[in-house]
Amino acid sequence: MKIVFDKIGYSKRDFNLNSENISFSGNLIKDSRDRVKLDANLNGNIELICDRCGDRFIKDINFPLNLTLTNRVVETQDDLDIIEFLDGVIDLNFIVESEISSIENSYHICNICKNDKNEFEKEF
Repeated sequence: MKIVFDKIGYSKRDFNLNSENISFSGNLIKDSRDRVKLDANLNGNIELICDRCGDRFIKDINFPLNLTLTNRVVETQDDLDIIEFLDGVIDLNFIVESEISSIENSYHICNICKNDKNEFEKEF
C-alpha cells in the first residue's frame, strides 16, 4: 500500500495491511511539513530457522512500531527510527518487509533448543 506523503494531514489516517500471516495496522499523522508519525502494531506469526539446530519453527510476533517518516534527507544520528521516502510516496509494504527481514536476521532459538541444557553440535 502506497500513500502520497502530501495526502497525509494533521488528523490521524488509519490503515490496515495484511501480508503473509502478518497484520500491520495503525495510523499516520503529519507531525510537521516534512515528517509523518507512524504508530502501528505488527502481529501475526513468522517462520524462522533455529540458529542452534537449523530446524524451522513458527514464532508469534506482536509488538508496537513507532517510526518517523520523512520526505527529506535526514542528517542526524540521534533518531534511528526514521525512514526516508525521498520520492514523496510512503510505501507501507516496504516497512513491513523491512521489519520482517530484521526479525529474520536476528538470532533465534526454537523452544526445543531453549529447554535443552546439554552441549549441542549437529552435523549436516
